[in-house]
Amino acid sequence: MKQIITLVAIAALAGCGVDTMSTAATVAAAKKKEIEQGKKTMEQMQQNIGKAMEQTQQSADRAEDAAK
Repeated sequence: MKQIITLVAIAALAGCGVDTMSTAATVAAAKKKEIEQGKKTMEQMQQNIGKAMEQTQQSADRAEDAAK
């Protein structure tokens, strides 16, 4: 009888561990996706900033040419 109770207890504890591990894996996957999305957003912002700087430089060049 003790062996059955022990086996049931071990099975219950093992089930909790599996649940915890699957939750941790899900959270880790979500964080990875969040980081990847953050990197994409950062790259897009860097491109937008680069374009804005180019436009500003072109405007400054045109203004300088017009002043001559």
